[in-house]
Amino acid sequence: MTMQNSAVEADRALKAKHRAMWAQGDYPSLAAEVIPGLGAVLVEACGVRPGQRVLDVGAGSGNAAIPAALAGADVIASDLTPELFGAGRLAAERQGAHLTWQEADAEALPFGDAGFDTVLSCVGVMFAPHHQQAADELVRVCRPGGTIGLLSWTPQGFIGRMFATMKPYAPPPPPGAQPPPLWGDEGHVRALLGDRVTDVRAERRTARVDRFATPEAFRDYFKERYGPTITVYKSIADDPDRVAALDRDLVDLGRDGGLGTDQGGTALEWEYLLLTARRAG
Repeated sequence: MTMQNSAVEADRALKAKHRAMWAQGDYPSLAAEVIPGLGAVLVEACGVRPGQRVLDVGAGSGNAAIPAALAGADVIASDLTPELFGAGRLAAERQGAHLTWQEADAEALPFGDAGFDTVLSCVGVMFAPHHQQAADELVRVCRPGGTIGLLSWTPQGFIGRMFATMKPYAPPPPPGAQPPPLWGDEGHVRALLGDRVTDVRAERRTARVDRFATPEAFRDYFKERYGPTITVYKSIADDPDRVAALDRDLVDLGRDGGLGTDQGGTALEWEYLLLTARRAG
């Protein structure tokens, strides 16, 4: 019992860190300014229709939940970090979308079995540390014949490479935690979902990002607004040499992506995996 209590406390502490990480900076503005169309791409791929019950897992400020509500669905936007909901509520109000916002851990969703026609996540559930637990919950709350839809950054794409760039500067992950971009690997997701789903459709696509004029502008934007980047910089704040090295590495990443060069100019291509599946009956 002591070991079990210790594991529960460790998980609670880890989730508190994740919540604090995403509450830093300004992820809602990043989602709205840099990747505004991704949620609608996922909603369309899932075929969301009026009258459906839809759960958005790791909804953030509603990048996918709001388009699903505008499509006529009955939507719950769930996230571990409710601090993100304020911006989402304002965005929903501006667009005339009506939906419910609920704090929820993707690895222990507070919803009954088979309660949703569509369960989706747009660059959200991929950040839950224990992938199998999160995948099990996606399947559990989806009704038989319902749709599971996921949009995730790939390991080889720009954001996957950004996480690889930051990894040497970050504290080691807790035991059992897996890298977020693995959700962008089709084989990994198929293994997580297993034979509990059918009709799997997976496609790699890219989002064109033309927000940043220079590699330095990209780096500084993420240093200011993106929780994972802010967290890494905080962990090395007392080591100016490492801060300077990470500054250089992120600029190099932006330049490799084409920023500030004749080849790319001011545009980046961010690769993601779009995957939909039907829960087996």
